[in-house]
Amino acid sequence: MKLIIVFIYLLLNFSFLQAEKIKDISSIIGVRENKLIGYGLVVGLNGTGDGSSSLFTLQSLSNLLQTVNVKIKPADIKSKNIAAVIVTATLPSFARQGDKLNVIVSSIGDAKSLQGGTLLMTALKGVDGKIYALSQGSLTIGGMNGKGGGQLNHSTSGSIFGGGTVERDVVYDIYHKRFANISLKRSDFNTAISMQKALNKFFDNQVATAIDPRTVRLEKPQDMSMVEFLAKVQNVDISYEKEEKIVIDERTGTIVSGVNIHVSPVIITHGDITIKIEPRKTIQNNKNDINMNDGVQIAVNQNQLNMDNKEITIANITRALHKLGAKPKDIISILENIKRAGAINAKLEIM
Repeated sequence: MKLIIVFIYLLLNFSFLQAEKIKDISSIIGVRENKLIGYGLVVGLNGTGDGSSSLFTLQSLSNLLQTVNVKIKPADIKSKNIAAVIVTATLPSFARQGDKLNVIVSSIGDAKSLQGGTLLMTALKGVDGKIYALSQGSLTIGGMNGKGGGQLNHSTSGSIFGGGTVERDVVYDIYHKRFANISLKRSDFNTAISMQKALNKFFDNQVATAIDPRTVRLEKPQDMSMVEFLAKVQNVDISYEKEEKIVIDERTGTIVSGVNIHVSPVIITHGDITIKIEPRKTIQNNKNDINMNDGVQIAVNQNQLNMDNKEITIANITRALHKLGAKPKDIISILENIKRAGAINAKLEIM
């Protein structure tokens, strides 16, 4: 499958201080989601289910039929209208009995498609082995046969919206607590201290103490419940410096970058492409160059990029390489090596 590169340039600078609400950059320790998983059967497939080589599917169907007083050996089952699947879901914090969950259903056998199938009642368990939800219902297939823009990329996976029902609560008594801890999404001494100062100023009391670069300990005022206290805490604005980051999805060839992430002087050779970034202000032009209107010149015959690093950013480089005809995997490899060479200070995150 041909990769298509997508360039997304965020119209903001990731390096300046700005105000952020505490709830956007942190979480309350103990208030969290939980992952659930289960094994089940999908029925009603039009001959696209598991074949006879998926012995666990046939055994599962045999076991199921025995619960309704139908005894049959797995070897005698020839149906291709069933498929063994793994069912997953996320249990939100403070979920209560009867709440609905969205579930994802994925084939684990040799089924060709789950289209038109119905998931039979499946118990969803937590890491402790206890059942927290039950799931059943008709599947919705996204991105059929690898096409379309659905969340799921092939027809051996599907979803059931609201197909899970919570059967067991995850008990967490936050109302009677006197202390709570806030965990920053990114460890940073300055952010932790900024949060401590902002909260103590807002409540006009020593309610917050930064105990490490990621954790701030809170003590609620005596005239306020913990629920009310945390609601106010989460809406307090603090000064926050966003982390510079470049995100690369190697599977799709997508590169997401801040528009002002600069690149230091460096020379990179990748195959027949050479990138040369020099600390100079002007670049001599010639008839073989393509002017990119952003300080970038490309020598087409030599496959060489000559750049003035006064304004060279990741956006410049990716745009120039794209117009030069470089393939997505080559652009990604070049960015990775520029990072290894120390010419990019931003964090490189590869998915």
